Amino acid sequence: MFDTLAYHTSVLYRDFTAYTSARLEKMGLHFGLLFLVIYVGKHPGATPSDLTEALHLDWGHSQRCITKLVENGFLTKEKAGRHYRLDLTEKGQEAFAVSHQVFFDWDKERLAALSGQEQETLLALLRKLAVHKEAPRHV
Repeated sequence: MFDTLAYHTSVLYRDFTAYTSARLEKMGLHFGLLFLVIYVGKHPGATPSDLTEALHLDWGHSQRCITKLVENGFLTKEKAGRHYRLDLTEKGQEAFAVSHQVFFDWDKERLAALSGQEQETLLALLRKLAVHKEAPRHV
């Protein structure tokens, strides 16, 4: 075992991925599409370009994910002038609610072993690391 930030981050990431996947699979959604659903839920009417840029995705990958979300009934992709607009369907709204809530639920479970002060300190330190000038912003 390594006692490094990278090691602990990867362990937590695997745990979060497994936890989230178990919740999303019930809806027919997988972890890889989580952030796209959240982005469109927070930015109704966004264009595929907006989404691709904001999530730092490869264009081809982004388009395949959008197509899959449309085919599975989570998104609509409507032509609006020269662009397409993305919106959540009713099924997409339900997925957004679950996708959004899973972050809070996982935090509650994982942070339960820490006192309130320890939780505040941990989150403050993580925020400090996350705002590093080279860290990409996702959602």
